[in-house]
Amino acid sequence: MNTSTGVVYIVEDDISFRKSVERLICTSGFETVAFESANAFLTQATIQRPACLLLDVQLPDLDGLQLQKKLMQQGMHLPIIFMTGHGSIPMSVSAMKKGAIDFLPKPFKTEDLLKSIREALDRDLFNMKEESQKSEVGSLINTLTPREKEILRWLITGKLNKQIAYDLGITERTVKAHRSRVLEKTKVSSIAELVRLAEQAGISPAD
Repeated sequence: MNTSTGVVYIVEDDISFRKSVERLICTSGFETVAFESANAFLTQATIQRPACLLLDVQLPDLDGLQLQKKLMQQGMHLPIIFMTGHGSIPMSVSAMKKGAIDFLPKPFKTEDLLKSIREALDRDLFNMKEESQKSEVGSLINTLTPREKEILRWLITGKLNKQIAYDLGITERTVKAHRSRVLEKTKVSSIAELVRLAEQAGISPAD
């Protein structure tokens, strides 16, 4: 990927270490934005994406793991690379289980840091594409009437039109008419495509 399109946010309270890491990342072709504390980072109005967070574990206000938890609670799944001089195995396992990209002990090798940054930015780019697709799918689903949404849930069961008609107590012709409108509005050409779209939207088949 083009690294110039990605932003590395740095949260590190040690000013000399923060500036040296910032210089290193900038000279490697990445854009950086640095903060001295977790709360300073949280005051950011917007996050430019794709992005990742290079986060020190030991901070003066919220520690790194607390910030990770807070971001998750806010629905911000920003890829995180932890760095620490006092890390433990249980701490690193906990961070990785919650989606961290890496847990780098200080001092770390330049190549290890850059490898993790590239991986983190690639992951966020992938996440952005998925979020965009889900948004598009949600917009298509919202064009359906409540009845059409109900029919959609029956269509993705794989049942025949006549079986759906029997279960709902309506005519097969009515089912076919609803099916045609559902496929047209969701811009798919087959039930198989409709099944995939429903999965993306979190819609389950009718019982």
